[in-house]
Amino acid sequence: MLSSIAQTPDPKDDQEKLLTLVKEVQAQQSQIVANQTKIDAKLADLAETLRVARIFSSRSR
Repeated sequence: MLSSIAQTPDPKDDQEKLLTLVKEVQAQQSQIVANQTKIDAKLADLAETLRVARIFSSRSR
């Protein structure tokens, strides 16, 4: 009887581990969103730089 009790995982411990993992995933998702925002801003800046470069390039011809 004692061996079966010792092998049964503690549901409270499992719940805490799951909660920790969920918080980790949420933190990762918010970091991904922040990184995507930075990427989008850099792409917009690059597109604007290319647009201006094309304008100056067409004027110099």
